[in-house]
Amino acid sequence: MTWQTKDSRVVYENPWISVREDAVTGPAGDGIYGVVTLRNAAVFVVALDDEDRVCLITLDRYTVGRSVEVPAGGSDGEDPLIAAQRELLEETGMRAEVWTQIGTMNALNGVTIAPEHVFLARGLSVADQDPGHGAAHDDEGIEEVSWVPFSEALAMVADGRIADGETVAALAYAGIHLGRFA
Repeated sequence: MTWQTKDSRVVYENPWISVREDAVTGPAGDGIYGVVTLRNAAVFVVALDDEDRVCLITLDRYTVGRSVEVPAGGSDGEDPLIAAQRELLEETGMRAEVWTQIGTMNALNGVTIAPEHVFLARGLSVADQDPGHGAAHDDEGIEEVSWVPFSEALAMVADGRIADGETVAALAYAGIHLGRFA
């Protein structure tokens, strides 16, 4: 059976998201379905240095508290690659020479429309001091930027130190792309 939408109304919106409530008919019959739509796609960056270390940031999220993640953020309507480059610079002060898009995904696709793009960044170097770099740390609550061996990042997923779903998926995309799971 395909879902049928009988009625739809926006119940909340801001510059980043829209929330709508749909009257639907689905596999269980008639009901109400809430859908969150992100206005712009998100980007996730697995930055891998020449020593096979992954860049991770630790920040304080309003919703879940302390979180260890790969650099990421909203595209703000930009091309995803440009957004990924901006996010890496803002959150870590790093630039990359080689960018590879390694996957696309959808966050919480049971209740959201949230496209996401995952990039592998290599050939890393410290950028000239970016005037916005410190502000991004303050605005986003970034507490630490660390470099951990790729194998340790996977161990952090396995033992729960990395619990952010998009970071888990981004590391999986990187592992697949790099042939680490063969």
